[in-house]
Amino acid sequence: MYVKGVNLGNWLVLEKWMSPGLFAGTTAEDEYYLPAQLSPKVYEARIKTHRSEYITELDRAFAWAEKYGMKILIDLHTAPMSQNGFDNGGLSGVCRWAQLPEEVEFELNVLEKLAERYGKREGLLGITPINEPCTERTWEMLGVQRRYPPADPKLAEGSAPITMDFLKEFYKNAYARIRKHLDEDKYVVFHDGFELKAWKDFFAEQDFRNIVLDTHMYLMVAEPDGCEQTVEGYRKYIEEHFAKDIAEVQEYVDVICGEWCLFNSYAVGTDTKGGQTVLNGMDFSENKETMDAEAKKQIYLQIAEAQLDAWKRGSGYFYWSYKLLLDTVNEPNWIGWDCWDLGKSAAMGWFPMGG
Repeated sequence: MYVKGVNLGNWLVLEKWMSPGLFAGTTAEDEYYLPAQLSPKVYEARIKTHRSEYITELDRAFAWAEKYGMKILIDLHTAPMSQNGFDNGGLSGVCRWAQLPEEVEFELNVLEKLAERYGKREGLLGITPINEPCTERTWEMLGVQRRYPPADPKLAEGSAPITMDFLKEFYKNAYARIRKHLDEDKYVVFHDGFELKAWKDFFAEQDFRNIVLDTHMYLMVAEPDGCEQTVEGYRKYIEEHFAKDIAEVQEYVDVICGEWCLFNSYAVGTDTKGGQTVLNGMDFSENKETMDAEAKKQIYLQIAEAQLDAWKRGSGYFYWSYKLLLDTVNEPNWIGWDCWDLGKSAAMGWFPMGG
């Protein structure tokens, strides 16, 4: 198996930074609070328009995929009370799902229903039980509740990272509930919890079939880890960390890089402190384009090729994301963020076609 894919981010789970207009007139930072700050009529109109227009022909996603010979990986992107406290977990600053047995069971039931409904569809590649469960090292490194302050501190009380013991037990249960409904050629895809090399013994102990390990690798996360903000610095880090780690783990389980993109602080022209934005309290309003279009194109092409080479050590990749609704021309705070948009990246020549 080798996968080349793109995530439909912000379509079914909203991320404010990807389409700020949806949140206009509110102070909501995530999907949990948006409907609480709009009248039901206004919220319904906004969300209906977004769901129908953000991705159009995919209203019948499986029929569309099967028509064009494509496959869909269903990714359960959020959990009640959140599995990570990120904005993409739907509830910023809160991470309590794993502590609530009834919500864990709810998630398992949802997964089983998805498997029953789509498990035999030709267009299904597989199912990911949960996206980016935040384990201890990443919880501390990102300072999750500083980066994503909870709107309701009381609701966030008791928030804590997901333990590896919990995650492994959840994956065993999720696999059992999903696999019995899937055709043999479908995959169950486990996110690594930001601990790519912690799974060897776990997989050796289980009788799993068609399992894939999903890891997310971003240069913006590499920067706080000491990656030099130059093209050569990025290329060196990609080879010594991304490529090396994927090759090592691929020896015992198929690995995909389920999220990555071209974004980096060097092309932005300022240190983004790990990809933080104006929504995290950063101020880039004085930022200006510091390089011409050709120079930026060469930066993106070189780091795209380096990353694509790294993913070839494993079983493929999914780019984040298909589409972005940001004013990256007139808003200095968003200069450099347009490379998250795969369509624009391809149109601008930043992403090597055929990669």
